[in-house]
Amino acid sequence: MATAANRVAESVAGKFYVDSQCIDCDLCRQTAPDNFDRSDNGYSFVKKQPTTPEEEALCKQALSECPVEAIGSDGA
Repeated sequence: MATAANRVAESVAGKFYVDSQCIDCDLCRQTAPDNFDRSDNGYSFVKKQPTTPEEEALCKQALSECPVEAIGSDGA
C-alpha cells in the first residue's frame, strides 16, 4: 500500500500520488496518460491531478491496478 510519507518528489500536490515503491511498469501512464508521467530517475509520478470525472476514474483505475500498490490517494 502506498504511503504519503514515501511520496516521490515529482508528484504534484493533491489527492493522488506515487510513492517510492514504483517499479516503472508503465501501467499508470498507459491508463491515465494525462495525469501520470515518467521521471528521468525511472519511476512514475503524478504530473497533473484529475480535473474531470473521466480523469478521476482513470486515476482510480490506475491506483487499483498498480501491481505494487505504489499509487495512493489521500482523499484530499
